[in-house]
Amino acid sequence: MSKVKVAVALSGGVDSSTVSALLLDQGYDVFGVTMEVGPDPEDHAVTVGARATAELLGIPFYSFDFRELFSRSIIAPFVETYQKGQTPNPCVVCNPLIKFGALLEAALKLGADYLATGHYARVEQVKERYLLKRGADLQNDQSYVLYGLSQAQLAHILFPLGAYSKEKTRELAQGYNLPNAEKSDSQEICFIPRGNYRDFLCANLSQPLQPGAIVDVDGRVLGEHRGIALYTIGQRKGLGIAAGIPLYVVDLDPERNEVVVGPKEAVCGHSFLADGINLISIPNLQEPMEVEAKIRYNAGCAKATIEPVERGVIRTVFAQPQFAITPGQAVVWYQGDVVVGGGRIFKRD
Repeated sequence: MSKVKVAVALSGGVDSSTVSALLLDQGYDVFGVTMEVGPDPEDHAVTVGARATAELLGIPFYSFDFRELFSRSIIAPFVETYQKGQTPNPCVVCNPLIKFGALLEAALKLGADYLATGHYARVEQVKERYLLKRGADLQNDQSYVLYGLSQAQLAHILFPLGAYSKEKTRELAQGYNLPNAEKSDSQEICFIPRGNYRDFLCANLSQPLQPGAIVDVDGRVLGEHRGIALYTIGQRKGLGIAAGIPLYVVDLDPERNEVVVGPKEAVCGHSFLADGINLISIPNLQEPMEVEAKIRYNAGCAKATIEPVERGVIRTVFAQPQFAITPGQAVVWYQGDVVVGGGRIFKRD
């Protein structure tokens, strides 16, 4: 009987390297894959690091050039979303479309049964349905950025680190004598390796930034902004205005080209609408459901109720007001450790 064949998405980091070593240790037939996606020459360092890991472990390695697809499907919408006065999360788009879309498809064509990554999340099959669950280590849980995965994709995905903490992963890496066991984690957007998204936006906007008025919630002009693409809901620093109380960005109005600011309580809201819905634990939502909702990657979960509004649109109503509900960001709904699904916030109501 032939071994189960697993492609591991390698990045040169400790997580994917440990996944490869762990799967080899468990008897899988493993090969490495990576993808080039960004416009920066530093992207090639990812391929070099991934190839070095594959050579160290003695496994085959394949690299795929997805730069054109990534530019068209991820980078261009990323820039356009900021120009519309919204704040995108490119990872939640990339995962179902590129990493677990194009890369998974390429791996399956090479004979893989599964694609494994170093994400801290879990997949579990219950009857005919695949569930996405939080990683056991909630501090490093990455299920939020994976809510867009389909049932067909989840059926071919392995997250071997989902049951481990980051500390345990590093301990395993040391046990396998991996040279990157202590390598620090990247906190940056992959196609902005130096971390300054505002510089990236300025270099890639389809039209020049248009300065405009910064106004308070009553419409009084308080100052001038540099272009709404450079601001986000909830922002406090870098506004360049003086007031007797701390002011936060409450709204971005591209039609008026205005940045609206107000006190902290003005940035809090109870409910919003989301589209681009992907449901995982249930096939559809037909009646209100109690959940915990997460409205940005670094936010905590808060008690809420979700309810269908119309086809492809779901309203989230929080039990308590939440700070900076931001159009363009993702909302992910949970019941315990299970991801119910998620969508893209497009309107606060």
